Amino acid sequence: MKPTYDIIIVGAGIVGSACAYECAKAGLTVLLIDRDAAGTGTTATGMGHVVMLDDSDIQVAFCNYARKLWMELAEEAQDQLEWEARGTLWVAADDEEMQHVRDKHTFYEKQNIRTHVLDAALLEQVEPNLRKGLCGGLRVVDDAVLYPPTATKYLVEQAVALGAETLFFSEVAEIRGDASVVLAEGKIIAGGLVINAAGCGSPELTEGIDVFKRKGHLVVTDRYPELINHQIIELGYLKAAHTMTGDSVAFNVQPRKDGKLLIGSSRQSTAQHKEVDHDILGRMLNRAFEYIPALRDVRAIRCWTGFRPATPDKLPLIGPSLVSEKIWLATGHEGLGITTALATGRIIADRILDRRSEIPTESFLPARCRKGGPVNG
Repeated sequence: MKPTYDIIIVGAGIVGSACAYECAKAGLTVLLIDRDAAGTGTTATGMGHVVMLDDSDIQVAFCNYARKLWMELAEEAQDQLEWEARGTLWVAADDEEMQHVRDKHTFYEKQNIRTHVLDAALLEQVEPNLRKGLCGGLRVVDDAVLYPPTATKYLVEQAVALGAETLFFSEVAEIRGDASVVLAEGKIIAGGLVINAAGCGSPELTEGIDVFKRKGHLVVTDRYPELINHQIIELGYLKAAHTMTGDSVAFNVQPRKDGKLLIGSSRQSTAQHKEVDHDILGRMLNRAFEYIPALRDVRAIRCWTGFRPATPDKLPLIGPSLVSEKIWLATGHEGLGITTALATGRIIADRILDRRSEIPTESFLPARCRKGGPVNG
């Protein structure tokens, strides 16, 4: 069957939409397919934090590169992204965490990542509603906040302006090894390459990939524009994020451009139902109240859950699958999907066109692992 498109992308969350944008910008003919509207699945349930994390050297490079791409895009599309460069404030509750703050600052300084160490007095000055008695914090200057649905919409619009086509409210039933996709109604569309960017649904379309769902809860409040000034996270969040079994909660609050607050966060690795778990929700909110007592008095207007597509080694799968050289993956980003979407799209386009990427990309290749264990030992 003769290909109709160079690239067919399945999944129009922020990662798939970024892939469509970067591939279209590279001059490839693109079809972006989703069973719903763009950015209405996992993307719509996330916080929208463009954040620097440092679990590994490659994660540091990935996040830093991704932030740079978002900052470049924000210069031309700030309103469309609802972009705010507020910075992240990592809060230290005790002396041990304060030492971690200093260690992170030293490490980031060597990577030319801008950070400021805040002692207890300065922390109280910049965030007066935090509880008294905290030891200090680390401000990561260039972290930012965007609104994922509008950012996704912008990426799709830009891709379409560059010649990409979209097919929304059409479910893909099968991705074939010859780079064709079969829609639920039976129609077959041929491509030169298919990119599976279906997030939590990606294992249903590509056999053997080790992507699993991690459930999270969020609460949004009414408008309180003066309550906090940064995205604020406890340093214990990193321990919670590393827990791959069991349930965990951590303090994480984000000020939105419209004055509302998003309160998180939780992680559940075994929960498969989308209903709100009131025990987890209560633990999550009580954790937030411990850090910002004034949150007890705010009015919550909605709470919801979402599933993040995760991998065992906490790195996404980006590149050719093990099933077929014509089926590629862009999935498994878990909590970094928003942050690293543009970088993922750029890496995908670089690999397709055999361009040199700005960062090493071998660590993201799907061939490094398969469901049931690593490929090479």
